[in-house]
Amino acid sequence: MLIRNKLILRFTLLVLAIQLGFSAFVYYFHAAAREQRFTRRLAGKAIMTARLHLRTAPADSAGAVRRTFSRSDLLTIEQEEISIYAPDNRLIYVSADTVPQQANQSQLPRLATGAPLVRFRAGPLDAVGFNYGPAGQPYRLFAAGYDELGWAQLASLRLILLAGNVGALVLIILAGWYFADESLKPIARVVKQVKKITARELSRRVDEGNGTDEIAQLAITFNQMLGGLEQAFEAQRSFVSHASHELRTPLTVALGTLQTALAYDETLPDAQESMASAVEDLRQLMGITNGLLALAQAGEMGGRREPVRLDECLTQAVAQCQARHPGRLVQVAFGDVPDQLDTPFAVAGNAQLLTTALLNLLDNACKYSAAEVRATLGYANPETVQVAVADTGIGIAPSDLARVFEPLYRAENGRQQPGYGIGLAVTQKIAQRHGGTLVLASEPGQGTTATLRLPVVG
Repeated sequence: MLIRNKLILRFTLLVLAIQLGFSAFVYYFHAAAREQRFTRRLAGKAIMTARLHLRTAPADSAGAVRRTFSRSDLLTIEQEEISIYAPDNRLIYVSADTVPQQANQSQLPRLATGAPLVRFRAGPLDAVGFNYGPAGQPYRLFAAGYDELGWAQLASLRLILLAGNVGALVLIILAGWYFADESLKPIARVVKQVKKITARELSRRVDEGNGTDEIAQLAITFNQMLGGLEQAFEAQRSFVSHASHELRTPLTVALGTLQTALAYDETLPDAQESMASAVEDLRQLMGITNGLLALAQAGEMGGRREPVRLDECLTQAVAQCQARHPGRLVQVAFGDVPDQLDTPFAVAGNAQLLTTALLNLLDNACKYSAAEVRATLGYANPETVQVAVADTGIGIAPSDLARVFEPLYRAENGRQQPGYGIGLAVTQKIAQRHGGTLVLASEPGQGTTATLRLPVVG
């Protein structure tokens, strides 16, 4: 079911339930008021009759029924029936000979117990009974009648409520349709705009409206997602472009060298020289391939993580870095360990990948700086351990700093150094898979500081 139809149905049922509840409330209390009003009228008529009868013609010793006044002397009630019983439950007055007494007599025990007033039905008539007279000698008065005006008013009220609820139902449906349509217009606008966005037009954005309501928040979130997708597509295009260039170049050079050697090399030394050149190009190709494989492995890391001592990983990375760069000085410094931690510099993850990430940072610092490299292991806060690798080398320009994490991208001032532009991408992937971050701070000509932050073992 469409959301529009759900909103209309729920709105209609809710308002209709409130409307019916209010109608039942009005009808119930109107009926109760009618009954109370008519009861008072019956009681008043019975008291008036009793006063006239008991004052002018009390019952004789034989208990005969006397009527000393005419009903025409009183304002009558439709189908009026009035009966008076003596304290000993003898019938001493009845307004007509045809008035049945079975219902009245069945209520006498209740009045004898001291009930102040009893209401009951005598066929289609409303009836009331109560005690009347001096203390110690109460007479039993009964009055019944048909409330023609009251029942007519109730019937009219039922008709009004029925017609009003039917009309209100129509208005509720129309109002629900209108409000649902108005409420969903922003969503329909967003859907219309989203349909225009394709892989070739990821720069489009959805109108964010007033920027405050829920639809605006949805549009803002969608625009943020589009921004991420656009960056991902741009990174993919950049990666494909750089990868095709980096992979094609050594293959082309190696193929050209071997073809030239095959066509022109006539002596063994010439052939060996050509083969050595081709081998170097193939080694470069293998290096790129291995780097891409490491990037893929870092992005797909999963499974169980174990507690790892980051200081041990850093020690191994420093040793491997010095083997790659003999004679380079790499200083390691350790910060204070918070007192609440049982194991210093412990993180949850994969020791081999973390060593690779640190080695990449140290290797970059040694390649792009002739001075010493400093690695500092400490805590950013009690929940985060960090390794900061700082050099005083060529630095990175601000325009390149935002793109150095793209695979195979290399800054302009660093392309003369050996490398493939994969190390930082691999390190960032490893940091992300361990729930951490990699942050670069650099100034051209002043050096670079790469900070790897990881959460401690919980």
